Amino acid sequence: MLRSLFQDWDANPHDVRIRLVLVGFRLAQWVARAKPALRAVLFPYLAVYRVLVFWFLHIELHWTLEVGERLRIYHGYCLVIHPKTRIGKGITLRHCVTLGNKAEGGGTPVLEDGVEVGAHVSIIGPITIGRDSIIGAGTVVTKDVPPDAIVAGNPGKVLHFRSRIGDNSAAL
Repeated sequence: MLRSLFQDWDANPHDVRIRLVLVGFRLAQWVARAKPALRAVLFPYLAVYRVLVFWFLHIELHWTLEVGERLRIYHGYCLVIHPKTRIGKGITLRHCVTLGNKAEGGGTPVLEDGVEVGAHVSIIGPITIGRDSIIGAGTVVTKDVPPDAIVAGNPGKVLHFRSRIGDNSAAL
């Protein structure tokens, strides 16, 4: 269990606050999945987590969210993630990112492994962001993104593919 609580620790050496938020998130996931009797005893933790992380830190990481290991968050303020979104391993999210749906009951995004999401990005609807893609700052994505794509703009458009430019993607 201890390993699962700290699975994002090494991916976030830049910010102790984010490290603690992610340990709290993984603990909330564990509490929510615990046997009913244990969950009933530990339920107050979920309320405290929600108040501290959602209300005070403005980071919406719901304990039902499916997230792979090594989630990296830079400046997590105003991070809004729909609880049914699926996030792969080694994902990077920056501040003011929204991952959600278009309407109540609508589908939510899937981010495959290794995706990097820039600041102020909105990824909306039942779409898939392909493995190792980069979504540039300020982009609005409402359609599927292929693997290794570099996407920017509003609406988001594929500008390049990482494999074709030698992974020279730091300019975005």
